[in-house]
Amino acid sequence: AVVSTQSGHYGRGTIIGNGSEYRIDGKVLSPHEYQAKLESLGILIKAKNFLVFQGAVESIAMKTPKERTDLFEQISRSDELKEEYDRLKEEMNKAQEDTNFSFHKRKGIAAEKREARAEKEEADKFQTLTKDLNDTRLEFQLFKLFHTDRKINGLKDEIASINKQLLSENRRKDKVEVQLKNKKADIAKIQREQQVLDKNVKSKEVELNLKRPKYIKTKEKVAHLQKKVDNTKKQITKAEMAHENHQIVVSDLEKELAEVQNMIETYEEDNVESQEIELEDAQMQEYNTLKEKASQQTTSLRQTLTKIKRQQQSDEEALEQTKQKKTDLDSRQVQLNEQKTQLEERIAKLEQYINQNSQTVNKLKLDKDKLAAEIRIANQRHAEIQSSLEGVQSELRDAKVDKHESARNQRRAETLESMKRLFPGVHGRLIDLCEPVHRRYQIAITKVLGKNMDAIVVDTEQCGRDCIQYMKEQRSEPSTFIPLDTIQVKPTNEKLRNLGGSAKLVIDVIRYDPPQIKKALQYACGNSLVCDTMEEARKLCFSGTERHKAVALDGTLFSKSGIISGGASDIKRKAKRWDEKAVDGLKRSRDRYLEELKELNIIRRKEPELNNLTSQINGLETRLKYSKRDRDSSIDQTMAEYNKESTTIENELEDLNPVLENLEKQIEERAEKVDENQGKLNVVEDQVFKGFCKSLGIDNIRQYEEKQLSKQQEKAKKRLEFANHQSKLQSQLDFEKRRNTKGQVKKYEDQLIADETALADLEKRKKYRLRLCVDTTA
Repeated sequence: AVVSTQSGHYGRGTIIGNGSEYRIDGKVLSPHEYQAKLESLGILIKAKNFLVFQGAVESIAMKTPKERTDLFEQISRSDELKEEYDRLKEEMNKAQEDTNFSFHKRKGIAAEKREARAEKEEADKFQTLTKDLNDTRLEFQLFKLFHTDRKINGLKDEIASINKQLLSENRRKDKVEVQLKNKKADIAKIQREQQVLDKNVKSKEVELNLKRPKYIKTKEKVAHLQKKVDNTKKQITKAEMAHENHQIVVSDLEKELAEVQNMIETYEEDNVESQEIELEDAQMQEYNTLKEKASQQTTSLRQTLTKIKRQQQSDEEALEQTKQKKTDLDSRQVQLNEQKTQLEERIAKLEQYINQNSQTVNKLKLDKDKLAAEIRIANQRHAEIQSSLEGVQSELRDAKVDKHESARNQRRAETLESMKRLFPGVHGRLIDLCEPVHRRYQIAITKVLGKNMDAIVVDTEQCGRDCIQYMKEQRSEPSTFIPLDTIQVKPTNEKLRNLGGSAKLVIDVIRYDPPQIKKALQYACGNSLVCDTMEEARKLCFSGTERHKAVALDGTLFSKSGIISGGASDIKRKAKRWDEKAVDGLKRSRDRYLEELKELNIIRRKEPELNNLTSQINGLETRLKYSKRDRDSSIDQTMAEYNKESTTIENELEDLNPVLENLEKQIEERAEKVDENQGKLNVVEDQVFKGFCKSLGIDNIRQYEEKQLSKQQEKAKKRLEFANHQSKLQSQLDFEKRRNTKGQVKKYEDQLIADETALADLEKRKKYRLRLCVDTTA
């Protein structure tokens, strides 16, 4: 290729293979000379800034800023100076560093000089102040010695006075301890006596349960017999009234009978037959002859009339009997209505009695069920508590809790109780407020808590100060206090809960109550871990990138500082305090169970009352059964019989009315026939006795016969009435005299005497059984 410019002709041609030759104006040059010549013209072969090939512009546009910068440096040939620039810049930096170092060194020397001068001045000042301090201390110690000496003299006098008081208090203490010992002995004696009394109470309860039913049964018999006696007295009163009425009736009947007898005698005296018309023998013979003649002429009429009168008389008697039957049926109907009314009143009273007794029985059953439920629950609870109490006592025996607590522990416990009572913010000792979730953690938790086990947890720092002042005044042993408001607690590291293996946070294996003491436990335990084995605890403490405080179940503790402490016997002895705490809980449970047993025994002693309710219910139910049976019998049987009889009477009365009407009609019709035949008979007799009547001066023979016969009939009728009345009165009198009302009174009186005797005997038996029950409960 040849390129012509103002400077000449430049060209490059291929000779052989890959070799090239370079020419300028036809003169062959080496590649280096040729390149230098081009560069003098501003043409860079490497940068390719002379010839723009196809796609070169697009290639430059797609370059990154760094690539384009490199291209510009090639084109401007600044990259040829890069090595020299870097070298000079490094020399400049090194010179700058040397300058800075010299400057800082000079500055440091000046500062050291100033510090040395200030230290010298401070040392001089310190020497002066030290001398003043020593003088002041000497003066202060002399002052303290002077006042201490004075205070010692005062305290010696106070100690002497206190020793006297202490001696007196010790003597009083000895007396109080003797009294306490005696009181404890008395309490033990009283407890033994109480056990004996409880045993006696149980035996008395059994005996009372056997005797009370007999007393209740006797009481029921007394009540029943008393009711029977009251009824008998009422019956005697009624019988006496009936006897008095009977005597009055007998007396009235006797008087009435005497009056009837007098009336008969008076009537007989006043009604002597008078002979107004006296017939002679011839006239009487003529009368008889004519009477016979008339009879012969009227034979058929007389037979017909006699037959009709006989039928008439029969119908009149039937009518009279029917009327009497109707009267009797009406009377019986009235009587039945009265009996039904009385029966309805009796049924109403029985209903009222049944309702009242049913309500009483229901109330007693509710009381009985309630009391039975209480006793059943009390018995079940008694059995449960007895079983629990036996278990607690067995555990207490195994723990050997019979030995007395030390006086020191008693004083500490008394002091703590006093502080709880005086200062509201005192919760108690930490060991009393928490416990391990399982016994296997006891030694480990004891090791971690250390001296904080006996620390007293309080709400505020001021409360703790008040407690400390109180303990000083009481001369109690020193104690550690943990105020919840001021202690600094590290937050629990939640990552430690996910370490795996058997590792657990110590605070997670402790139960505590109340919840607000959690802060005190966090203070005492921190982020300590508990592991099953010592090897696992050692790895957690030392193997990881972060150390942790860990303790094994045997009490081996690995601290972050590298200190390892083993589970000594002292730790095991301290761990037994958890068991002592459990023993205290067992004691409290035992006392609580004993108190509850006393309350349950009070309920269980109500069994006789339950038996009494059962007896009352049985008695009332028996009376209710008989009352219901009586009511049902009255409704279903007696009332039904009354209704049936009343219906029968009504039907009979309805049947009697047509019979009465028919009889009355027949009697009326037959009376007309009698009158008709009698008229015919009278006509024949008038013709036969016409002359005879004329000789006697009478109109017809019937005047004579009627006058004589009517008087005889009237007398006969009157005598018959008197006889019937007298016979009726005599029958009533005989009936009343045969009624032994006095014997009925005597019968009731004898029954009353027998019942009162039996009642008195039962009352004595009741008092005797009541006295037995009272003596049993005494």
